Amino acid sequence: WEKMCSIKMLIFSCRRRYPTVEVRAETFNESTHVPVPSDSAFLKALLFELRLVDDHVFVEHRDTCTRINHSSVYSVRTEGGDLWPVLAFQKSGLIYACLPLVEETLEPRPPLLTVSGLSQGLALLLGIVDYLSSSRKNEAEMSAKISQLRTLLLQACPLGTPLNTNIRSLNSSFDDIQEMPTDENQPAWRSNTYKGKPQVNVCITEKVKCMQYDKRDVVDTWQVYGAVNCKCDIEGSAPNVTLSLNLPTNGPPLQDIVVHHCVTSVDPAMLMSSSVEPLDDSVYNGPYKFPFIPPSDSFNLCYYTSQVPVPPILGCYQLIEEESQLKITVNLKLHESIKNSFEYCEVRIPFFNRGPIAQLEYKVSYGQLDLSREKSLLVWVIGQKFPKSLEVSLTGTVSFGTAGKEHPTDYVCTGNTAYVKLYFRIPDFTLTGCYVDQHSVQIFAPGKPKITASRELISSDYYLWNSKAPAPILYKTLLD
Repeated sequence: WEKMCSIKMLIFSCRRRYPTVEVRAETFNESTHVPVPSDSAFLKALLFELRLVDDHVFVEHRDTCTRINHSSVYSVRTEGGDLWPVLAFQKSGLIYACLPLVEETLEPRPPLLTVSGLSQGLALLLGIVDYLSSSRKNEAEMSAKISQLRTLLLQACPLGTPLNTNIRSLNSSFDDIQEMPTDENQPAWRSNTYKGKPQVNVCITEKVKCMQYDKRDVVDTWQVYGAVNCKCDIEGSAPNVTLSLNLPTNGPPLQDIVVHHCVTSVDPAMLMSSSVEPLDDSVYNGPYKFPFIPPSDSFNLCYYTSQVPVPPILGCYQLIEEESQLKITVNLKLHESIKNSFEYCEVRIPFFNRGPIAQLEYKVSYGQLDLSREKSLLVWVIGQKFPKSLEVSLTGTVSFGTAGKEHPTDYVCTGNTAYVKLYFRIPDFTLTGCYVDQHSVQIFAPGKPKITASRELISSDYYLWNSKAPAPILYKTLLD
């Protein structure tokens, strides 16, 4: 919760807006937990601690010279005990204060740097300062902004954890948000009620990590992990939605599935599939049904991994140093099962611990090769399609000038130990084949919703290591 007050008057409080946080505080702090007092009692105690009242009276626990506060974090003495850590500061005649959650016992007091809630609380208070600062000279505008603040904080902190500390950016949408739920069945994660034409947008994003070495004694590794993002604009305080993920007949099963807390029930067999254990014939392969009551904003319905048989692009990279120049070769092959339609596809070839590229001779079978402005990186733009052969190659020789401070260095990639990195995105495609059947989406709410489903495959840490040099153990185990 947040408070702002003039010297003697409380003008805004979000106290007890987040009972979930107070329950968590009792759980974490155990016997050291101090209950939050009433607004008036807290205000009186805070003003006393800040020496804004009774400053002429010497109070040992507050005024002794052995207790010098070098930060904006205070211990506020209340009837129930010392409330800590209270983050408070003055700005333009107002006091901004909040009580962050400490996820451990309070005795002994943990170091301030270990309390993550302090940085979150400070960011939120600074966001409120920025939101109110433009109206300081106009009392009517200030009053209007303060009246909107509770609604904005429901968006910024729907469950007490700051999700968006830029309060000013939320200002335009406050009229669409109700201050308090009108239906007792409305879950806490639905901070507002949508009004308008119902629509559901679903996007499956799969990312593929890969390490390829082109060596007999080193095993190539790759991993696929996905996320299903949803945005449900549906009327009602607690609309019920059921969404199904489907796989093709021979698609690899989804594993390590983690669901959002808004999912109301799930088949236990769905959650039992783990990538740690080998696959067998009894593994659950869908359809994967998720009944849920959606939050108001965009959210990830679930995460998953999968063990696909091959990476989308197979390749090898060879770098050989001869006298004062390097000879490079890159060969790539798009697997025939992969959709040959890219939004972008490029290969980046960095040269570490060397000077700028002074001379470059090359030949590409397909695409275009560019030199970066710093002359330390080659960018091979393959484009939006591989040729009919599904294979492309690059060969060339590179020589360098004198190294300067602006050129990249790497303590791991020295000598011929080097890599190339692939960047690509394939729209309307997933490596597992996972998709959402729009006709299977069930919505128990009035009106006929518009349902939009999309999917994409994106590269993430996709490396080809130089097969003519030893790959560092650090990178061999990156995906383990």
